[in-house]
Amino acid sequence: MVKKKTDIKGELIYGINPVCEALKAKRRKIIQLYTTKPEPRALATIKRLLPRHVPIQYVTRSILQRMVDNTDHQGAVAWVQPFGFTKKLFEATRYPFILMLDGIQDTRNLGAILRSAYCTGIDAVVLPTKNSAPLNATALKASAGLAEHLQILVSDNLAATAQNLKQKGYEFVLATLDGEDPEQLTFDKPTCLVIGSEGSGISSALLRMGQKITIPQRSPDISYNASVAAGILLHTIGRKKQIL
Repeated sequence: MVKKKTDIKGELIYGINPVCEALKAKRRKIIQLYTTKPEPRALATIKRLLPRHVPIQYVTRSILQRMVDNTDHQGAVAWVQPFGFTKKLFEATRYPFILMLDGIQDTRNLGAILRSAYCTGIDAVVLPTKNSAPLNATALKASAGLAEHLQILVSDNLAATAQNLKQKGYEFVLATLDGEDPEQLTFDKPTCLVIGSEGSGISSALLRMGQKITIPQRSPDISYNASVAAGILLHTIGRKKQIL
């Protein structure tokens, strides 16, 4: 088994796009790259971005699979510095449209939502420390690596963070099953969109924070997947705010 450098704190990420986006973002150091021989054809994209001093270690595909406990590594695994979460509360003037995720449980849903967030002009995201899927290698893979470009704040108390954001000038819109059609609303002020967990939705402490919005659907007893709903709402609000 490949031994990682124990004197350097870090984590593994995998997949061509996640490694490429980590290199493009330049927010954390790539310590070592692991791949196979012969090299995957797509590895050339990574090598064009990879600094010369970063060592490349060649191993078998089975070792890569054991390293990340996943077969979807695409022949590229990188040992990188830990993800750099922000500690500062977002300013409405700098980030006029932000996203708060209240307890997304599925790691791939989390990654898919972060991917949609970046694609629709979001640069700042709030995640809870508890009752949430972790931003791990699987989530980064599901985000196609685009989470590497986001400013992400991790909060111990979402309700308190929401109150502080409201004082900063943000208006909250909450994705529920009993709200207004977002197409009929305007989003002129700095906006924080809240997406709740796949099962129970938004917690009661946050439901009082702002305007409830609902995506129209053919029947009230069905609902969109959380990541699909997030993508639709992010796109709708982004267009309304003329970000897209």
